[in-house]
Amino acid sequence: MPAPGAERGDAVEPLLVVRAAEGDEEAFEVLIRRHAAGLLRLAARLLGDPAEAEDAVQDAFLGAWRRLPEFRGEAAFGTWMHRIVTNRCLNILRARRPVADLSEVPEPAAPEHSSSPVRAAESHAAARELARALALLSAEQRVCWILRERDGLPYEEIAEMVGIAADAARARVFRARRCLTEAMTAWR
Repeated sequence: MPAPGAERGDAVEPLLVVRAAEGDEEAFEVLIRRHAAGLLRLAARLLGDPAEAEDAVQDAFLGAWRRLPEFRGEAAFGTWMHRIVTNRCLNILRARRPVADLSEVPEPAAPEHSSSPVRAAESHAAARELARALALLSAEQRVCWILRERDGLPYEEIAEMVGIAADAARARVFRARRCLTEAMTAWR
């Protein structure tokens, strides 16, 4: 999977970033349109709440607008934004107090299995159990696991987004996989 922003790695994006850093609101709006959908998907996966994800991404874009003159271009703009959104989501997850019992965690949608009601029930139950298992991971492990397993990002990019070493990202994903494997043993 290409790096965030790499799919938009055309020669225009660096120019848009420079213009936006100089205060060009239209250039920044183009950057927002280019990256908003992917950032919203990431935030929704991390937070599990679409409204909260929208707030996190909006806050991230506002923060990026303010800090854009500091952007040195060492990473692609999309990677920089992914890191800002990831950090914002981590802060939200850390600030959350457990308010819901795990049995109240919303059930993720399971794939359609119209040919077998038994298979559909099993899929729903397995998805519910996976959601519970993911909720047991630390916020840091969950973020790294989602970025690796759901988004297919390399460890180096995960490390850059989360602000840790690549080995630490690899270790977090490893620990998350181990916890999820243990939690899902009944479903093997």
